[in-house]
Amino acid sequence: MGKRHQARELALQVLFHMEFNPDDPEESFRIVCENFAPPRSIRPFSKELVFGVCRHREDLDRLIGKASRNWKLHRMSRVDRNILRVGVFELIHMEDIPPKVSIDEAVELGKRFGTGESGSFINGILDYVYNTIQGETRETEPIE
Repeated sequence: MGKRHQARELALQVLFHMEFNPDDPEESFRIVCENFAPPRSIRPFSKELVFGVCRHREDLDRLIGKASRNWKLHRMSRVDRNILRVGVFELIHMEDIPPKVSIDEAVELGKRFGTGESGSFINGILDYVYNTIQGETRETEPIE
C-alpha cells in the first residue's frame, strides 16, 4: 500500500473523528495520530487533505449535494460523506494528482471502509463532479 493511500486513510480517520468531535483540525489530527501512531512520512499529505477539506467544506458539500440528486448530504453515511469530501477536494484543489487517481483512491476507500454499495456510489458522485468541472472549464476557455 502506497504512502499517499495510507495518508488518505489517515485523513479519513481524522475527518470521521471530527464528525463526532468537531474540534480544531489540528487537535483532531493530534488525537488520531496519538491513538493510531501512523508513520510520520504520511502525515504531511494527510494533514494537507484534512486542512483543505475543513477550509473548503462548504463548497465541497455544495458540489456533492448537486451531484447526489437523490441523497441529502446529512443522510449519507459519515464514511461516504468524508471520502467524497476528500475526493472532491483532490479533484478541485490538487492539480498534481490525476483525476482518475483521486477517483480510484476514493472508490477503494469506500470499498474498504463503507458498505457494499459505497464504491459505486462514490464513483458516480465523483465522476459527475469531475465531468461538471471539466464542462465548466471548457465553457470558460477562449475559442480560437
